[in-house]
Parts: sequence; C-alpha cells; structure tokens
Amino acid sequence: MPKVADLGAEFETSVFVNCPFDDAYKPMFEAIVFAVFDCGYRPRCALEAYDAGEVRIEKIVALVRNCRLGVHDISRTELNAAGLPRFNMPFELGLFLGAKRFGNAVQRRKNCLVLDRESYRYQAFLSDIAGQDIATHGGDAVRAISAVRDWLAAGQRRVPLPGGAEIARRFAEFSDTLPGILDDLRLGRDEMTFSDYANIASTWLVERVST
Repeated sequence: MPKVADLGAEFETSVFVNCPFDDAYKPMFEAIVFAVFDCGYRPRCALEAYDAGEVRIEKIVALVRNCRLGVHDISRTELNAAGLPRFNMPFELGLFLGAKRFGNAVQRRKNCLVLDRESYRYQAFLSDIAGQDIATHGGDAVRAISAVRDWLAAGQRRVPLPGGAEIARRFAEFSDTLPGILDDLRLGRDEMTFSDYANIASTWLVERVST
C-alpha cells in the first residue's frame, strides 16, 4: 500500500464511481461523471483501464485505495436471465466501507454517497448498511446530479459549488453538443470509452468556464 504522503492531492479529489455500466444505465452514469467533474473533482471507475493482465478485483482495490470519496449506486439488483441478482455494486461498496473502517488514518477519512431508487428499498437486500445516508434518485439523472452535488458541497471543500439545477442545465447543454464533438473527432458514440467521455466532458467544462 502507498505511504500516506504518496496519495496526496489526487487522493483528496478522486471519486470512485461504483455503478452499473450497461446501456440502460449509461445516461445516469454520464450524468454522475459530469457532475463530479463540474464540482471540481475527478471521477474514477473500473472502465478507465484496459490492462487484460490485471485481475479485476485488484483494479477495484487499487481504485478504492486511491480515492477518498465514493459514489455507490445500489439501485440495480434485479435478477438476471439466470435468476441471479447483481451484487457487484454492493460488493464494491463493502470494500470501500471496509477500507474506511480498517485502513490507516488516511483511509479512515473516506466519505461516500450511497444512491438507490427509493428510500429504504435497500433494507430488503442490504440491511447491514442501515445508518448510512442513502440518497434516492428515482431513476432520474437530474435528481442524481443534485444528490452528488449536495453531497460534495456538504463539508467536502471550501469553494462554493453551483446548484444542482445549474449543473443539470450544463449537463443538458453538454449532452446536446456531444454528438457534434464526436463527429469532429470522427469517434462513434458506441466507440466512446470512459476515458474518451471523461476527457471530452472535462475539456468542455474548462472551455465553457474560460469563455
């Protein structure tokens, strides 16, 4: 494990985004990632690396270790075609909480936001996290943006943040311009990786603020 001094500012501003990666969830995922950037933080997730030789659990552990903050959406636990639930998100939330509980002084400073569709729904499948603050989004990206913004604004940093409605407006504006940006890059929407999206969104925000 890196020494305390090795983590530095990147640890302070890195946000582990633990959520589904399927097409149906993609609008929500992109909204959350955009909101994290707009609040001045760096979103991190398992999609950012393409090392076939790296075991997935090791990648997740490294991300958890290197992020002080985490957004965990546990709303997608439906049964799949085989009749089995999706447990990746609750599992990775457990890793994050374990790092906070049993890690060194730096790891114990971790803070996380847990998202679900409805209040108290989690009690039916993950009652052990009772006592955590659970924010609900009802499957709506705008509500998810507001939840992420309010969490990051609540004691996370001294710089005032724009409101959730403003970030949602910027996200809508960005989403409208994204097809044109992809056309200019000659990059298909289905070819866009997480790193592509992160670079495009962060660059757009920097250019928008500077104009």
